[in-house]
Order: sequence, then structure tokens, then C-alpha cells
Amino acid sequence: MKLYVIGDSISIHYGPYLESFLQGVAGYARKTGEDGVLENLDIPRGANGGDSGQVLEFLREAAARGGIAADLLLFNCGLHDIKTDPASGARQVPLDRYEANLRTILRVIAELGPSPVWIRSTPFDEERHNRISTAFHRHAADLAAYNAAADAVMRAHGVPVIDLYSFTRNLGGDLYRDHVHFREDVRAQQAAFIAGWVSGYVNGRTRRTDDRPSRPGNNNRKNPD
Repeated sequence: MKLYVIGDSISIHYGPYLESFLQGVAGYARKTGEDGVLENLDIPRGANGGDSGQVLEFLREAAARGGIAADLLLFNCGLHDIKTDPASGARQVPLDRYEANLRTILRVIAELGPSPVWIRSTPFDEERHNRISTAFHRHAADLAAYNAAADAVMRAHGVPVIDLYSFTRNLGGDLYRDHVHFREDVRAQQAAFIAGWVSGYVNGRTRRTDDRPSRPGNNNRKNPD
């Protein structure tokens, strides 16, 4: 089983833990590129998947190069989409375009081959976020709306969903190291949660394979004379 991840900076942070937790369960790879990407995680580049339009562009380029060698593709976008201009109130990617991008992303993934798995965007403290981040704001109501829209798209297409939003929110306490990113211990817990889902998927697929009836003539039982 091979796993490929494309997501925002949250996924970059929990990624090393996820790779470690999946040893012996699944191979791990992710969108990579550009040394120094961690210097400013608010500007998506390299390993940072960015908004839904950027994820779509990356996947189209991957399809043109011949695809992604993986069985599962865990993907996420949303936190960059809801970036809001404090003066105009305009979102970086409006909700209707976000939904359209997600539907197109799923069509491109179908061409690539891996099975898609959606990861819901993680929460943030709106008051703290918008006090620290002055270049752009994010609003909790937008996050809820975009997560709900993504839920509907994934449900309509039969795509499994890992609810990292609810898991993280339910951890409680002081989760953040800044306006949106999490402390190391939270990242490890997020990775453990995702690894548990992937392990369950792998084990379930193994059981489904083992339970398939043998084809006539392909078992070890001899036919009676």
C-alpha cells in the first residue's frame, strides 16, 4: 500500500509523524519542493498545496507527467481558499468556485489512478488569528461553510472523509503555536488519528480480499475422480 499526501502547511507539519506511524503499514510520499517553504507558511509554494485552484493545477500537471504512483491519495484544501481581504471582504476562492474546483479535482484524480480520501480543514481561533494576521483574515463561519460544501461534494462522489477538523477541535486547550498552526504534540496526535484511519482502511481491504471466493480450479482442493 502506497500513500500520497497533498495538503496545506498543516499536512507538512504532521507529515513526519504520519510517515513514522505508517511504517510497516503503508509507504508515504507527499507533494514536495522548494527549500525554505517553512519560512513563510502563509505563502503556499513547493510542498504547501495551497488553495483548491493550486491543488487542481498540481494534479493536472501530475496527470500530464504520467500520474502519481500511489494507492491512496489523501488531499485537502480550504484554509487558503477562505483567506479574506480585510478591506474588501473578498475570499481568495469564492465558495461556488471552491466546490467546482473540488469536483474537477476528483475527475483528475480518477485519471491518475489512486483512490481519493478527503481530509477536512482544521480549526483556528478566529480572534487570535485575525489579531496576529493583518495581511489577510480568516473567519470560522467560512471554514464551516467550506467544510460543509466539501462534505457534500465528497458524499456525492462516494469519497471517504477523515474528519481532522472535529478530532483537532475536540483536543481542547491551547492548541496553537501561532495564528493557525499547531504545537508539536498536537501534530503528533493529528498524525496518529490519520494513521489509525489508514490502518483501518488497509486492514479492511485485506479482509475484503481474503474473503473473496476462490475461482474454480484455483484452490488446493483436488477434484474427486
